[in-house]
Amino acid sequence: MLALRSLLFQFLFYFLTFVICITAAPCMFLARKFATKVETFWARTMLWLLKTTVGLDFEVRGREHLSKGPMILASKHQSAWDTISFPVVLNDPVYVLKRELLHIPIYGWYLYKLGMIAVDRDAGVSSMRNLIRKARRVLDEGRRHIVIFPEGSRVAPGERDPYQPGVAGLYSKLGIPVVPVALNSGLFWRRRKLLKYPGTITLEFLPAIAPGMAREAFMAELEGRIETASDRLIAEARTRFELPGGGS
Repeated sequence: MLALRSLLFQFLFYFLTFVICITAAPCMFLARKFATKVETFWARTMLWLLKTTVGLDFEVRGREHLSKGPMILASKHQSAWDTISFPVVLNDPVYVLKRELLHIPIYGWYLYKLGMIAVDRDAGVSSMRNLIRKARRVLDEGRRHIVIFPEGSRVAPGERDPYQPGVAGLYSKLGIPVVPVALNSGLFWRRRKLLKYPGTITLEFLPAIAPGMAREAFMAELEGRIETASDRLIAEARTRFELPGGGS
């Protein structure tokens, strides 16, 4: 039954995504705010679909750590769920993402219209300069939430990849707080796996790191907070729900 529900979700996910993208295509020729409404509608639809087909819900903790001013949200990245959830949880977030995603037909067009910050991860120093320039432009437009995944790609629960320097560059050059984000989504929606497991994903905003720390100290503090809190959420989920071992 779990496999059938997961298969149903997978089919409806791609089918409805295609229908929404095609139906809302005229938004490509209108102001960005219309594409943002489409993005939020799509994200809400996918999360509702996940709940009704698989029985997978989510909860958000630590909203009190979100200030009214601009901030960088540095999130653990375990699952595709992470990229769906933030448009529902935050107001008009901007993702830092790899440039290759812009080349995906239709989907990439929406990312471009939404003003996402695309970076070429192989461009070295010039990539960092472009990241800072685009992030400043986003803040000048009045958008408050820049979401970045410091590890650069999805990492299975319990595993770690080195944190990339992009988040440190944003922190030092923009002079705004960084809010670490912990989660346990990879236990329920695993990388390159069909099965989705019922339960409740927890996304937790942690206390902000104020501007002004040295680069090495900041990176150590950020990684320590995210990994410690994510490990806690993973352990908590394993006691609350029936989940298979592993996380990859």
